[in-house]
Formats: sequence, C-alpha cells, structure tokens
Amino acid sequence: MNTIELTNLPLRIAITMDGNGRWAELRGKPRIVGHRAGSHTVRRIVRACRRLGVQELTLYAFSEQNWGRPINEVDGLMTLLEEFLVQERDEILQNRIRLRGIGNLERLPPHVRESLELLAEASRDHQGMTLSLALSYGGREEIVDAARTLARQVAAGELTPDDVTEERLTALLPSMRHGAPDLMIRTGGELRVSNFLLWGAAYSELFFSDILWPDFQVEHLYQAIAAYQRRQRRFGLVSNSNTLGPCPTSLSGS
Repeated sequence: MNTIELTNLPLRIAITMDGNGRWAELRGKPRIVGHRAGSHTVRRIVRACRRLGVQELTLYAFSEQNWGRPINEVDGLMTLLEEFLVQERDEILQNRIRLRGIGNLERLPPHVRESLELLAEASRDHQGMTLSLALSYGGREEIVDAARTLARQVAAGELTPDDVTEERLTALLPSMRHGAPDLMIRTGGELRVSNFLLWGAAYSELFFSDILWPDFQVEHLYQAIAAYQRRQRRFGLVSNSNTLGPCPTSLSGS
C-alpha cells in the first residue's frame, strides 16, 4: 500500500510512456494494439492527476526520433493521437483542463495539427490542470532552438553575449513555461531519460517503473508520488533537517 500526502504533492509531473510495443509483442499482437491500450492508460492517469490537484502533467507522446519508426506504426500513432484529441475534447473542456502541445508541431500531419490547435485554443484560458503533450519533441532540439534565437538576437545587436543568461534561455523553452517538473516517471523498465525535458530535468526527482505503460495503474502513480515524498529536494544545497515531516491528510493506493 502506498500512502501519499495530499499537502506534499509534486505540482508538475512528467511521464515517459514506455512499453506499448513490447506489451503488444508479448501478446503476439501488432505494436499498434499496444499503443491503443496505452491510450486508455493516458485517460486514467490524466483523470487521477486532475483529481489530485497536479498543476501540470507532461506526457512524452512522440519524440523527434520516433519519426524513424516504420511508416505504418507512425501513421497508426498519428491516428490514435487525433482520436484522443477528438474523443477527449468534451472531458478536457468540461474539467477546465488547459491542453497544449510542445515540440516541432509543424511536422505533424495537417489534420492532426488542426485538431491539436483547435483544442488548445478552446482551452487556452482554462485555469485547471495543464496537460502538455510532447509531440515531435526532443530535449536537445528544444535547447538548440532557444540557443539559435539568442544567437540571432546577439547578431542583430539586440543582446550582448553577457546578456545570454540561464533565465533568458529558460524563457525560450516551451517545456519550461510553467516551471520544471518536480517528478519525472518512466515506465517500461528502461533507466534513461531519452532526450525528454533535458533542461527542466536538472533537479527533477526521477522514478523508474518496470510496469509497461498499458498496465500502469493509478496505484503505480501513487507509488511514484509516495517515493517522491520520501526524498529530500536540496537543489545542490545542504539540508539540516527533514523538511517533509508528517502530514495528517493522506490518500492510499494499494
């Protein structure tokens, strides 16, 4: 059983949803079957995070490197993405969730990009949880894009080299618009970040789960949050006391 403290939640959670293809292969099915099963997991984890009061949930849905996968798998993933945006539209709007996409969105098929843009615009002013979908996204690519922007500003005389600061670069990263993730979760048993939120992950707490994404349940989310709450976040400093302490308000998951 995992007991989580409702007053000590990670406000920003990011998840690498790994293991869909392996889940399908273990069952002798096409990989796209695993991706479809994974889309059901997205729904239950989004709902759980919203109920908990998480401020931002960022899901690594499709990386820049994923374009190199077989065309039938890429096409299937794009179809699933469009289905999600259409089918979940009413629930997202009714629950005042703000949806946005981050990444090289111009690479998405026009019909998928249109569905994303329409829902992002319709939910733009919502004050509930922000659901960020990392699509055609790469952490290195995001940093390079920001560096290019700063380089152009220096070349144009708008900035001096000394004006290029951590704060200026951070402000140019779409993934950092609402702050760095407090907790980063990766499912599927792999122990790496795989080019996800490289700048924001500098001081994020990492949690790796052996559970394949289609099998990832709310109780596994609670397990990750409970592990986060047992840690001390010092951000390179030295802590003289346990700042977490007991909390009278909690929620349990078995």
